[in-house]
Amino acid sequence: MLNLSNQKIARKAWEEFPLTTRQEVLDPKASRRLGRVLLAIGIAFLIILFLPWRQTIQGYGRLTALTPQDRPQTVQNAIAGRIERWAVREGELVKKGDTILTISEIQDEYFDPNLPERLREQLAAKRSNVAANSAQIVASNQQIAALQTGLTVQLAAAGNRVEQARNTVTIDSADLVAVTNFYQIAQNRLARYEEGFKNGLFSLTDIETRRLKLQEDLAKVVAQRNKLLNTRQSLSNASIELAEIRAKYQETLAKTQSDRSSAVSSQASSEGEVAALRNRISNVEVRRAFYIVRAPQTGYVVRTLKAGIGETIKQGESIATLQPEAPVLAAELYVRAMDVPLIQRGRQTRLQFDGWPAIQFSGWPSVAVGTFGGEVAVIDVVSSTDGRYRLLIRPSRTPQQDHEWPRQLRIGSGVYGWVILDSVPVWYEIWRQLNGFPPSLQAEPANSTPTQGSPDEKVTPS
Repeated sequence: MLNLSNQKIARKAWEEFPLTTRQEVLDPKASRRLGRVLLAIGIAFLIILFLPWRQTIQGYGRLTALTPQDRPQTVQNAIAGRIERWAVREGELVKKGDTILTISEIQDEYFDPNLPERLREQLAAKRSNVAANSAQIVASNQQIAALQTGLTVQLAAAGNRVEQARNTVTIDSADLVAVTNFYQIAQNRLARYEEGFKNGLFSLTDIETRRLKLQEDLAKVVAQRNKLLNTRQSLSNASIELAEIRAKYQETLAKTQSDRSSAVSSQASSEGEVAALRNRISNVEVRRAFYIVRAPQTGYVVRTLKAGIGETIKQGESIATLQPEAPVLAAELYVRAMDVPLIQRGRQTRLQFDGWPAIQFSGWPSVAVGTFGGEVAVIDVVSSTDGRYRLLIRPSRTPQQDHEWPRQLRIGSGVYGWVILDSVPVWYEIWRQLNGFPPSLQAEPANSTPTQGSPDEKVTPS
């Protein structure tokens, strides 16, 4: 400044400061104290930069049950019907097997109150039919056995007659040959006698006697030939009779077997009808048991989805929501896809539940207040609709080192959690946050199937 004015502004401003302030500014000890304070702050900041910091992965979600059977479920009716009576109220605790709802029948084929008795009468009639068919099959088997025995006897007798006729044919053939030879001998003798009669050696009486003898031998030949023909005809008749016996047996046997096959078919059909009737009787008895809708397990009736008396409900329709009595709670957290590879089962977590005030120091979980411990139990292998992955956090299995989860927790309430990773220096965490890098691990995670837990992992109530 040129300081051309006659007024001394700096002097005037200096005089306006209080006396104590002017003394401190002019005091060299005060400046040294300020330097020491700044140096101590700098040293403390440097020390803090090298302090250990626990990396965490944040997630949010809600409370659920660790096992499917502990999650809220809908109670459904197995058959269609009409509501007759409600046996519970919303918020009421029911035991397994307690009656929730009573319904009545709406299908006309089940209106008869004596339907099981009617079906049992039909079943008895069908069983009698089966017994009759069985008796007919036994009789047919006996008839077939008798036919086989009779055929054996008749075939033996007919075979004997054929053999006898064959022997008779042989004998008659030999006799025919014999009388034919006698006839030829008689012809030769007659020729010699006629030659001797011409020479005067024989008389006319001898010639006539030989001629009569020749006629007798000729008659024997003709008779024997006719007899042989009759015998051969008898052999043919015996063979025809044998074939007729066999044909008749085949016809009778075929008819008997046909009757037996009809009886077997009828028996099989009757047995099928018996099985169908038994099945229907069982279905009717089971269906009548479905007139009462019972609680599948012990729990609280959260909400009834149907109302009124006389209202019709469909088959398989949900009628009420049931919450199991003592579910094994788990926190359902959702984390980013880039953080999932850093998480393994058994990782410790800190949880903050809605309704429980808490102060969480992300880098120093040991000094957190109002949070509860847990460990990773399940890591989904597929992402949800928003691209995040679900974690199931179960209570810590070392409750003596941490607070147990509050008993007042309810399924569906909100939860905020931190998955605790390895320790890093504070300066590294600041550098990572400023650059937007994900957390890191000192060692590569062990390779394990995402859908399976450790061998010693067991589900225990919270």
